[in-house]
Amino acid sequence: MSVWTRITKALSSLRKGESLSHVFEQLRSPPERRVAFAIAVIALGAKMAKADGQVTRDEVTAFREVFQIARADEAGAARVFNLARTDVAGYRDYAGRISAMFSAQSQTLRDLMEGLFHIALADGVYHPEEDAFLAEVARIFGLSEAEFRTLRCRFVPDSAPDPFAVLGVAPGTPLPEVRRAWRKLVQETHPDAMVARGVLEEAVKLAEKRLIAINRAWDEINEAA
Repeated sequence: MSVWTRITKALSSLRKGESLSHVFEQLRSPPERRVAFAIAVIALGAKMAKADGQVTRDEVTAFREVFQIARADEAGAARVFNLARTDVAGYRDYAGRISAMFSAQSQTLRDLMEGLFHIALADGVYHPEEDAFLAEVARIFGLSEAEFRTLRCRFVPDSAPDPFAVLGVAPGTPLPEVRRAWRKLVQETHPDAMVARGVLEEAVKLAEKRLIAINRAWDEINEAA
């Protein structure tokens, strides 16, 4: 059974008047975590789309890039998006439920944040409202301000990104420690490691951008040493 078939099944259990947030109560066993991850990105993406007041074609394309949604599954994905967008529950409620579900898998929450950054930057503009939204979601997920800045540095266009921030280490950190941080990030970005965390296989390719930024930062620091 595909992840999208599981999503459709989960949605079919909703009673009249129930919101998408009720679905998360049903997705607790390990096999269902991938379903929860997919719904989480779409739901928070829908809430984020409201943050800047519009949903662009580029953002829709970004959803497709993350999930590789088949034509037969488009209706189910659209229903998730619309349910989240119209739900009276705020994004903090969604983020809180997701954080509780993946509290023991902090890297999975970072993977989810990367999916949201990918969608936010799809139109080439990073709105202040999106930044505030993502910063608050990161806080609810338990990420520190430094971790959020590290994620943002990898995605948000900048004329001169700080390579130390990309690797999540302080400027002036001894090279051996920087190397260890770099290697740890590379290991976490390996496709097998991401699949083991329950990340959608379709979303693993987002790690390509992360890995490019990580390696570029290491090369810059190493060459300057």
